Amino acid sequence: MKYRHSAGFGKRIEFYVIGRMLKEGLDLYIPLVDDNAIDAVVRKEDGTFVEIQIKARSKDVKFGDGALFAAIPHEYRKNYWFIFYSERLDTTFILSSKEFLKESVQNKRGKNTGLRSIWFNGKNTKNNTEHVKEQFKKYIVTDFSRILSDNPDK
Repeated sequence: MKYRHSAGFGKRIEFYVIGRMLKEGLDLYIPLVDDNAIDAVVRKEDGTFVEIQIKARSKDVKFGDGALFAAIPHEYRKNYWFIFYSERLDTTFILSSKEFLKESVQNKRGKNTGLRSIWFNGKNTKNNTEHVKEQFKKYIVTDFSRILSDNPDK
C-alpha cells in the first residue's frame, strides 16, 4: 500500500492545511476543480479575496530533499499566496507570488525548462540532518495571519 500512500499524500496534506486554516477561523472556499493552481480562496475581513496554492513534501523523500519543491509552473499572479509544507521538517512556509518569483530559480534547460524550483532546506551529512536555510526562515509561519494581514502584492 506504499504507492497508494504516496499517491494521495499531496491531497491529504492539502486537507490538513485547510483544516488548520479553518480551525483558525479563516473564511475559506475550496474549488471543486484545481485546474488553475488554486487550492483554496480566502475572503479577508475587508471583503477582498486571495487565492492559495498548497504544496507539500513528504517525509519519505530522499535525504536532502525534505523541503525541495520543484517543477512548479508560475508567473506573477495578483492576490496569490503559496503555502509550502515540509512533512520531514514539520514546517510551513508562506510566500506571495512576488516572493516566490524572487526566491525560486527558473530551470533554463531540460525537461522542466521554464518551471520554477525552491529549495528551503540545507543538509548536514555528518549529522544526517536537514535544516531550513537562513534566507528562508523569514517565511516560516505557525499560523495563517499573514494571509489575512499582509498584502501579497507589495
